[in-house]
Amino acid sequence: MSDSAAAKSPSKSSAKVGGRRQGREAALQALYLHDLCGWPLDDIPEQSWSELKMPPKIRAFAWHLAEGVIDEKDRIDELLVKTAQNWEIKRMASIDRNIMRLAAFELLYDLETPVRVIINEALEIVKSFSTDDSYKFVNGILDKIREERPSNGKS
Repeated sequence: MSDSAAAKSPSKSSAKVGGRRQGREAALQALYLHDLCGWPLDDIPEQSWSELKMPPKIRAFAWHLAEGVIDEKDRIDELLVKTAQNWEIKRMASIDRNIMRLAAFELLYDLETPVRVIINEALEIVKSFSTDDSYKFVNGILDKIREERPSNGKS
């Protein structure tokens, strides 16, 4: 898995994707920049958030996700390392670890979103932004992390 896959642009059907997917993709872009450049979320240039125009509600959703992942990064990374046996977080492709961080945050903290939706959305984003090999890796990790979801969340 290489970070060169991160250079992929969103799928050609991006204009058709739903608002929440658009928000997830924007959050992923912000997390990727935060991860690689070390920029605080507030310092990420507005144009870097997304090439697509987002309604305020979707922008707020993207911000909520990105900020939540950053706030809970230590717990999420600990869970990723535990789940991805024999993988250090730094060995994972940056785009993949950020997709998994994003989905893990939703699985653990956004309990109104069904598990199936969270994992399917993450896998669709993997198809758009990462490599073919990443799909199975990310799916396997998220499938294990879903077991950590609090029981009051939608399944």
